[in-house]
Amino acid sequence: MKVKVLCRNPDDYVRETTRDIQRVPRNYDPTLHPFEVPREYTRALNATKLQKVFAKPFVASLDGHRDGISCIVKHPKSLSTVISGACDGEVKVWNLSKRECLRTVQAHEGFVRGMCSRFCGTSFFTVGDDKTIKQWNMEAPGYGVRDEPINTILGKTVFTGIDHHYKEGTFATCGQTVDIWDEQRSSPLRSFSWGVDSFNCVRFNPVETELLASCGSDRSIILYDTREAAPLRKVIMKMRNNTLSWNQMEAYYFVCANEDYNLYTYDIRYLDIPVTVHMDHVSAVLDVDYSPTGRELVSASFDKTIRIFGKDAGHSREVYHTKRMQHVICVRWSADNKYIMSGSDEMNIRLWKANASEKLGLLSAREKAAANYNKKLIEKFQYHPQVKRIATYRHLPRELLRQKREQREMKLAQRRKDVNIRKHSKPGSIPVVTEKEKHVVAVVE
Repeated sequence: MKVKVLCRNPDDYVRETTRDIQRVPRNYDPTLHPFEVPREYTRALNATKLQKVFAKPFVASLDGHRDGISCIVKHPKSLSTVISGACDGEVKVWNLSKRECLRTVQAHEGFVRGMCSRFCGTSFFTVGDDKTIKQWNMEAPGYGVRDEPINTILGKTVFTGIDHHYKEGTFATCGQTVDIWDEQRSSPLRSFSWGVDSFNCVRFNPVETELLASCGSDRSIILYDTREAAPLRKVIMKMRNNTLSWNQMEAYYFVCANEDYNLYTYDIRYLDIPVTVHMDHVSAVLDVDYSPTGRELVSASFDKTIRIFGKDAGHSREVYHTKRMQHVICVRWSADNKYIMSGSDEMNIRLWKANASEKLGLLSAREKAAANYNKKLIEKFQYHPQVKRIATYRHLPRELLRQKREQREMKLAQRRKDVNIRKHSKPGSIPVVTEKEKHVVAVVE
């Protein structure tokens, strides 16, 4: 005779302490849960609405400069230390956690054109309109001691940018030429030029550290190898690039900020067309920086906004602006991937959250689990009309909205014109040019 009995393991349903949550067994058979998808859709919709309710990206404002902020540099070892340079030649070192200025240096006469930190974080370099390169100690001098640079190099022309090697004691500057310097010498080791009047940006690759790139005044992007005697390749675009940034995780990708309101992500192995065109700004893009994970990038524009793009996304996922913020000149992503720093014309450095609705401070295990669950739900239903409409809507100032509408009308008019020309021309005489191919004039080797 068989007797059927229920056998249960007490560990599956008995709490260890009275403070624990009750353990509830769950059967994953879909026939027992006929309303699971509608229930999850409702939760996803509510989570999307709550994201908008709690979206407060602005964290702090750092006041103290007496002129517009021209450049911002992160400390390579300290998350809370940031260095900023202004248009009156003043350099300030900030503590972000305390939101206070630690040190002020009158570094140059005229604009501070560029700054970079040494890879070890012991010192930083500045260049300005007074044709000098100055190296400063990161630590403030003792009480009563005058703040003097460690080293000063007087150049023949104005330097417009500087960047330090990620592993060695060398740095690169740009002006009329791109120069490679050794910290111990007062003359450049090597100079590069390729038929360009001047350069406005130079950047070392953080992964392939011998590789660097520069933006020229002839609308070109030039790649160099410090081990070679001549530049490697040059891409000429339809409009000038203001700056560029390398992807910190994938050595062969870089993004450039262009005067035609767009950003272009390039693969150095295939420079004929950009990988992605990032569109949404309505004025010239002045600065760009990749996140430490390499999955997103942040851009600063003359249209008084900051936008965050996915590395493969054509349109921004987030736009930040305030009433007081003027033309944003420089922007940086913090090394912990949580914050964004921006410097603008009205003498303020602003600190923003990279994720607008993220809760700051310590989170309990239940809060983390709920946040992760809501994130997955939003990803699952992100293309449903109601969820997508709420998630993608951003409130914009009236002037910005007008410029965006005007730009959209201009693009549609140009598209209609191209279609009409092609319709009334000989078949095949006017090829279809994609958006990616429009902006590259030539690739020179």
